[in-house]
Amino acid sequence: MSTLPSNIKRGSAELAILALLEEQPLHGYEIAKRIEKQTGGVLRFDVASLYPVLYGLERRGIVKGEWDKAPSGRERRYYKLTPAGKKKLQPLRQQWKEFFRALDQLAGVHHA
Repeated sequence: MSTLPSNIKRGSAELAILALLEEQPLHGYEIAKRIEKQTGGVLRFDVASLYPVLYGLERRGIVKGEWDKAPSGRERRYYKLTPAGKKKLQPLRQQWKEFFRALDQLAGVHHA
């Protein structure tokens, strides 16, 4: 399966990050790896492109980052969803559903 163009990926990054953080706190590298794995490689973010999104979410109070030791002993910044982030996730999911529905009506784009 091919990867998506960067302009489509950027728009999906926020939803992907929030959906993963809904499950548990994660550090940036782990977020990138899980996105790639759970999308079968269709969505791939290198850490350099993911961190600006995380920083923006943190500035807006949607996620909170805290330093902690990883099992390896290395200090990592773990991100977790804030109450405001939890409130934002459902409307964001709905917006994406409506977007896909509109694309399907317009161009016959079916999604799984």
